[in-house]
This record gives sequence, structure tokens and C-alpha cells, in this order.
Amino acid sequence: MSVAIKYPIYLDHNATTPTDPRVLNEMLPYFSTIFGNPASIDHTHGLLAQKAVSLARKKVAALIGAHEDEIIFTSGATESDNLAIRGITDASKEKGNHIITCVTEHKAVLDTCKYLEKNGTKVTYLPVDRTGIVDLDKLVETITKNTVLISVMAANNEIGTIAPLKEIGKIAADYNIPFHTDAAQAAGHIPLNVEELGINVMSISAHKMYGSKGIGALYVRRNVNRIKISPILFGGGHEHGIRSGTLNVPGIVGIGKACEIAKKEMLREGERLRLLRDKMVAAFKKEFPQVELNGHPTQRLPNNLNISFPGVESKAIINSVKEYLSISAGSACTTTVVEPSYVINALGFGRERAFSSIRIGLGKTNTDEEVSTAVEIIVRAIRGDTN
Repeated sequence: MSVAIKYPIYLDHNATTPTDPRVLNEMLPYFSTIFGNPASIDHTHGLLAQKAVSLARKKVAALIGAHEDEIIFTSGATESDNLAIRGITDASKEKGNHIITCVTEHKAVLDTCKYLEKNGTKVTYLPVDRTGIVDLDKLVETITKNTVLISVMAANNEIGTIAPLKEIGKIAADYNIPFHTDAAQAAGHIPLNVEELGINVMSISAHKMYGSKGIGALYVRRNVNRIKISPILFGGGHEHGIRSGTLNVPGIVGIGKACEIAKKEMLREGERLRLLRDKMVAAFKKEFPQVELNGHPTQRLPNNLNISFPGVESKAIINSVKEYLSISAGSACTTTVVEPSYVINALGFGRERAFSSIRIGLGKTNTDEEVSTAVEIIVRAIRGDTN
């Protein structure tokens, strides 16, 4: 028996995800019952909070194949990106002042790099091909004796393209350069193992994988060649002295639970979402043979669909369906700007394609019936059928 669809159908899971009820239930006691400060270890309240933080740290580490001592809790992936890029650059001044990143990075990376450029850091922005894959030959060509960091995101937040992380990790290791990846979109959705991929520093966000907003993590490798990071926040020396500030215990417990759930369920859920996504693509192509997929056709997040409808403005589609569907034209950090997506522009197709592209982010609450209904609604909107 089919369940009545509740409108609007949420299809913007690349922007944020609803908190999983299991995550929320795990968090609730830490707001009012187990409310101690984990830095106050002289009494039971603080010790209980510290124990919860330690367990969550283990769960986050387990998701990415790291050790618990390598996890630093932050307020989210934006802070993690800033801490990684600014922190490593500052700590590496004696070695050099050159960073390599990519033109399609999230603004948290790009704007941090632009800030550093104003203060004397040299930044190389690598191009991508028409599927969003970074040019590895150019990566090697741009490495200099002054290069102190390579930062390339694991999976793009707009077009879903997954980067060749293992290849980049190998190049970084060959030249003894730290490799940072913004894994906000990838962690919890595709398998990631920092050791196998050669990743030294990784940014993670809870609210992209059914945790709460305002909490994230930074993985920092701590082996013989320990990555040095200067703090950008001061006061108290929390988190190994890298990130001061009273820990957000409920959020930390939540990200731990979200990681635990993802580790168990992401492969099965990823396959389900991939099938739903491919169903949408096939349906759109049947109705409009001229539609174009943005991003890599196969090397992409299973829940991401970024598609262009030539001759139709994406904002017009979004405005026509917003009573029934929550979809976007691109990154949630730039949707208020009436400009085409810089990510799709970087693919080399031109502004028209960028202006005609919509992003659909599927999630664990979406059903087959919702997907079919969403396709019908979008098709009618493009055809101008208001009935």
C-alpha cells in the first residue's frame, strides 16, 4: 500500500540532511542529563562527558580508517577546511609558501586560499576536464620546492564527481607534501580509508550525513612524519592544542553515531540511491533527449544528480516546482547570487549550460514513489503544463 506523499519533497541532500532519529536519540541526554564539560575531569559529570567524546572519536575514526587520536572536533567542514589550509600554511612558513588546489573546490577552500594570497601565499588553481576530474599531469607540473600543501576535494558538492584520491595521494607522498581533502560530501556516502588513499588531512561534516549542524571533524595524520598545524583559535588548548573551545558534546555524540550508522549502511543505501538516480536520468532523457548530465557519468556520488535542460533556466524550473519539490541550482553557499555556477563554468561548457542546470540530491528518506512524482512535476514545469 502506497503512503501519501508529503509536499514539498526534499531533494537537496547535498545541501544538508535531516538528522537521523537514531542520531537525535543518542544526542538528547547530553543536552540536559549528561551535561558536563569534558574538560572538567575532577568530577563524575565531566568524566561522563569525556567518555562520550572519546567513544564518538573512535566512531569517527573507524569510518575513515584512522586512529582516534587523529580526530579533531570542529564546528563543521568550513572550519576544518580553514584550520587545515591556514594551519598547515602557517606551520610551514620555513619550508615554503605555495598551495595547490582546484578551481571547482568548495568556497570554504577557495576563499581561504584567496585570503592567504592577500598575505603572500602563492596558490595554483588546477583545471578540470569536462567531467570535473582534476588534471593530474598539471598537478605534477605545478609542484615546486616551495609547495607545502595539496588540497583537492573528495567529491564535488555540485556535480558529484569523485576525485582520483589514491592517485593524488601517491603524487603527494612521492613529493613529501601533505594532502588535504574536503570530504564533506563523501564521508558517510562512499568508502574512504585515509591510509589506503594516502590522505594526510581530511575535513568532515556531520550535517551532510544525517548528523546535526554545527559539528564536524578534522582528521590529521599523526605518524613519524606528523603533519604540523598551527591553531586558528586560541584559549584553553583543547583538541591537542589545535582547536580551543568547549566541546559541543551533544553534537560530537551525534557525529559519532552518524558515522557508526554510515559505516554499517552506506554501501546498501548508496546502491539504492544510485538506482533511483539512474531512474531519474533515464526518465528525463526519455522526455527530453537533449538533456545533459553534469559531472562524471560513473565516478560520482550515488545520490547526486546535476542535469542541464538546454533552453530552460534553472531558476524558472525551481520557482515553478518549489511548492512541491525542494531542489537547487547548485551550492547552498552561493544560491543567493544570480550568477551561473562557477563549478559548471569550470567544465568548459559555457554560461548557458550553467544557467540551465539543476541539482537533485537524493537521501535515505526518499522513496521510489517520490522520485517518480518528482520527475513528473519537473517534466510538467519544463513543458509549461500547470495542470
